[in-house]
Amino acid sequence: MAVARLGSITLDCSSPEPLAVFWAEMLGGTIVVTEEKYIIVRLPQVFLTALRVPEYQPPVWPEEAPPKQIHFDLAVDDLDDAQEQAVRLGAVVSSYQANPEVCRVLFDPAGHPFCLSLPIGRLLDAARATPTGN
Repeated sequence: MAVARLGSITLDCSSPEPLAVFWAEMLGGTIVVTEEKYIIVRLPQVFLTALRVPEYQPPVWPEEAPPKQIHFDLAVDDLDDAQEQAVRLGAVVSSYQANPEVCRVLFDPAGHPFCLSLPIGRLLDAARATPTGN
């Protein structure tokens, strides 16, 4: 039996509004609470909170100072289309892409990295179909 259930994911930022609007539009959510220090977005499975933090510094990726604290892996069927839509909503594409055929790294308006990835099932199927050379 679970001890708890996930209630909300909170992302630190310097300005809650653009971050909340970005994630609401990116994930099909609705802004349900707007306060000076935070904005809460209702998503289908969980709430996401954009929280104003004094002297917020966005993480730097792939470097480690300041390190990323969290990132989302978002499953998409079409990487190019999803990337284009994310950029239209305010995301920035990372200059470093380790494996752009299966995963694209972007940054939300507060600088948090997130990935647009092919669904895990498709990745597993592709891995099984690729000869390993053993």
